[in-house]
Amino acid sequence: MRRRVGLGLLLTAWTALPVPAFAAQNQAAPQQTPRPPAAPEVLKAPARDLPTPYTPNYVGGARPPATSQPPDFAYGAYQRGQYITAFREATKRIEADRKDGAAMTLLGELYNQGLGTKQDPLKAAEWYKLAAAQGDIAAMASLGLMAMDGRGMPKDPKLGRRWLEQAAERGQPQAAYNLALILLGSGTEPDQARAATLFRKAADAELGPAQHDLGVLYLQGRGVPKDASKAAEWFRRSADNGDLAGEVEFAILLFNGTGVPKDEGRAARYFLHAAARGNAIAQNRISRLYAVGRGVPKNVVEAAAWNLAAAAQGLSDAWLDQTLTGLSADERARAERLANDRANVK
Repeated sequence: MRRRVGLGLLLTAWTALPVPAFAAQNQAAPQQTPRPPAAPEVLKAPARDLPTPYTPNYVGGARPPATSQPPDFAYGAYQRGQYITAFREATKRIEADRKDGAAMTLLGELYNQGLGTKQDPLKAAEWYKLAAAQGDIAAMASLGLMAMDGRGMPKDPKLGRRWLEQAAERGQPQAAYNLALILLGSGTEPDQARAATLFRKAADAELGPAQHDLGVLYLQGRGVPKDASKAAEWFRRSADNGDLAGEVEFAILLFNGTGVPKDEGRAARYFLHAAARGNAIAQNRISRLYAVGRGVPKNVVEAAAWNLAAAAQGLSDAWLDQTLTGLSADERARAERLANDRANVK
């Protein structure tokens, strides 16, 4: 099921010279030669394929609930990307049981995304409605988004919200998350408080974007008391569940020591991991750290390579451009090769 765009990166301010401040807008810092930090900690860069979650001893994360039911071959095929098999198995289940809401929802999802069959929003909505009639909350959540967007049915925000309300009340995490985003748009304090409650429900179900957005609310004091420690904890959990926005936000809090003990080396690890996953903001931040040797050994080639990677995505940095002007022709060529290699990583 699709999710709506969340709050996005908060871009918490970054402090501690000589790295220029990180702010919501990418502003050029005064052009000056940064002073080398005193005895920077030398850490090896994490492996490129550093797994997520990667918090030491982390045992959380989204997991299917324990069940005594037989294996769901249709959904298992869907998870493995075997969509034609998933379509066939779901169809067989419905033929055997005309009240199999989970199989109906799966067919709706396959039609909705055009996986294993031709994309058809109208058929997707039909299957979701049949599944919702059987009480399937995932189908209700999907119908809510389709009604909000006018996809497979006439656009009807009120109807969409009613579907999301029903699904959220019955514990569907994605519906709770999307309903929270709608409520935040009103700007009223009661709606923001309820949005925070809904984000918490989705966050407790280990939905990474909801964990990130709940962290933003705690950091800003919107709908909940302002609490940097809770913000850091939710950003960390979001990162552990693979959310790039949470990963970058947690790295910034780590670097600044906001709501969590200051740890530049660990912050660099998070930035580097997010940068390797293609996040332009993280690429810019790790470039700055390599440029001055904060959290990682100073390495102007790595700094230039990550700066080029971020610039290729539209995130330029005048301070870095100025700081890295002294590269030799060989260093610049190596940086360009690294940047090209990283741009080709999917």
